[in-house]
Amino acid sequence: MQIAEQLASEFGIRLDYSNNIINLIDEGCTIPFIARYRKEMHGTCDDQILRNFADRLKYLRNLSAEKEKVQKNIEEQGKWTEELAKALNDARTLTEVEDIYRPYKPKRKTRASIAISKGLEGLADVLQAQSKAFVLSKEAEKYLSDEVLSVEEAVAGAKDIVAERISDSAELRKQLRELLLEKAKICCELVENDNSATYETYAGFKQEIKNIPSHRILAINRGEREKCLKVDLVIEEELSIKLINKHFKKDNEDTNVIIEEVIKDSYDRLLFPSLERECRNYLTDIANEGAIKMFELNLKPLLMEAPLKNNIILGLDPAYRTGCKIAVIDRSGDVLATTVIYPTPPQNKTEESIQKLKELIEKYKVDVISIGNGTASKEAEIFVAELIKHVNRPVSYAVVSEAGASVYSASKLGAEEFPDYDVALRSAVSIARRLQDPMAELIKIDVKSIGVGQYQHDMPQNRLTEVLTGVVEDCVNSVGVDLNTASPSLMSYVSGLNMSIAKNIALFRAKEGGIKNRNDLLKVSKLGPKAFEQCAGFLRIVGGENILDNTGVHPESYEATRKLLTMFNFTEQDVKNNNLDSLPKLVELKGFENVAKSLGIGEPTLRDIIKELLKPGRDIRESMPKPILRSDVITMEDLKEGMIFTGTVRNVIDFGAFVDIGVHQDGLVHISQISDSFIKHPSEALKVGQKVEVKILSVDLNKKRIALTMKGIEKREEDE
Repeated sequence: MQIAEQLASEFGIRLDYSNNIINLIDEGCTIPFIARYRKEMHGTCDDQILRNFADRLKYLRNLSAEKEKVQKNIEEQGKWTEELAKALNDARTLTEVEDIYRPYKPKRKTRASIAISKGLEGLADVLQAQSKAFVLSKEAEKYLSDEVLSVEEAVAGAKDIVAERISDSAELRKQLRELLLEKAKICCELVENDNSATYETYAGFKQEIKNIPSHRILAINRGEREKCLKVDLVIEEELSIKLINKHFKKDNEDTNVIIEEVIKDSYDRLLFPSLERECRNYLTDIANEGAIKMFELNLKPLLMEAPLKNNIILGLDPAYRTGCKIAVIDRSGDVLATTVIYPTPPQNKTEESIQKLKELIEKYKVDVISIGNGTASKEAEIFVAELIKHVNRPVSYAVVSEAGASVYSASKLGAEEFPDYDVALRSAVSIARRLQDPMAELIKIDVKSIGVGQYQHDMPQNRLTEVLTGVVEDCVNSVGVDLNTASPSLMSYVSGLNMSIAKNIALFRAKEGGIKNRNDLLKVSKLGPKAFEQCAGFLRIVGGENILDNTGVHPESYEATRKLLTMFNFTEQDVKNNNLDSLPKLVELKGFENVAKSLGIGEPTLRDIIKELLKPGRDIRESMPKPILRSDVITMEDLKEGMIFTGTVRNVIDFGAFVDIGVHQDGLVHISQISDSFIKHPSEALKVGQKVEVKILSVDLNKKRIALTMKGIEKREEDE
């Protein structure tokens, strides 16, 4: 089966769509561009499906290349056969290809290779044939030489060769691997050391590997790396031996004993250790992909959180000894003022700090205070709640995640953006900005440092970066970017652009006093026609020469858009004045298919154009729930069983979700407490940034744990 056909089958799409997607990718089109502006060519697949398609295409091409490499190597050895050709053609994974190549792959020095070098391969053939007339010792005498001095040595060598042949059997390895994955258990023993208390849960742990969840695999792997756990795969040996016998053992009384010895040696010494490693690696790969998927699912809603626009924000980066760093930003995110206060221990200069911030708040008309949730966050929150009582204007506060703020502050980008500020003050600016526009600020941080998942540092870092960068690209392009205000960091994630071109755009707009028309992008250094095609539709110009430049309509569709407006007696001025409410109905009356055909575009493109014309300059994030703003503080001591809160989901993991209810410690909603109906994974019901109603189940002050539930809340409210 050709790659395009296989992908069409796997993704349930038409073959022509599969070919189109492959061609678009090969032409250098980005996933956001393909998803948004080439819908007719792929049947309106979304960006996630297209990314999965691209990943699978890459794998299948690697598989094809590996098959060609294996065939070439075997042919060079003069051992290529029709049977090998069929086996290689039927192989569906890289592991299966590796199994086929295994007998022909140059090996390091082994017991079998030593025996072969001594001329014992013929004796091994006789042993493997298990002839009824076979008398091993008599046959072995024929192979005595200066290198093989005894019958016993000859027999041992032949046994080693057959043992390796058994181990190299591709079909046997495949079946044994499947048996292990179906029947084997993973078993753990606790190894006493300074860190072993962390892994007490896994003392004497046993579970079938087919049922073990990803987070448990990763925890066990970490415990093994830290030498706190001894980990083994265990399976009833009889099951494996029975399977090997089926492949290699013949019913011959004369040879049963010796062939059984060879089979057991092959299994114990070669097959099982190798397959155990493979299965452990397979489980780790699956667990890594699962964990990376959670990062992916969590990062998207975090980036897409509603921005708190048109507010003056004071960012507060909490600390103890070194004081809390303060930065005030205006509605555009520019810094108005910075300072340091010391309201927390050991200084405890509360009154002085209140006076200093009160002056800043009233001078710059601060609307909201953004508090980082790191060290000293609770003390800072208590201080801010008291501060608000002394301020002569309405002020509220929100606690934001400061994950990655220190990474950004110490980065080259942070230094370039604020060369005159020290690291801590840059962090305060970041904390303020991530409330004002989460996406614009978070994209400056290494995606791996945003902290929306588990076992971040255990993941294959290149794969994690690749996936999360894809999420950022999809989010940035789905929202669109203001061409005249966006930072180079933000623009670098736009389809078709990179950091170098983004910096060139920033230099060009500074030199020209702003960009008035999308076509001006073609004057930017290194931004050629292909890059323009990929990026133009995602870059917005507010107040430019052409109202369409402030929409997601691609320049290639401007002519069709103008024809559409004319067809129904509208003008571009009507677009500016939001006078197109009747357009969808008018198009529907005439028929979307008919209108699209008369305009020379596809129906999906027509629907997208209409959607963009109705709300030029819209920010799709504005429909998301706004941040929860507070004016008073809650402590864990205030919490009582049965209390109900509106909280924000901060992290979704395999066994539940952490929810911020306004105290320093996030509460855990275990998967069993998320829904009255069965769910396989918390992500089926929750996502990062979602606002939820939760009820306190229990509070453990000593361990600083809050147990929450989402079950029964509506029923309770109805009862009341």
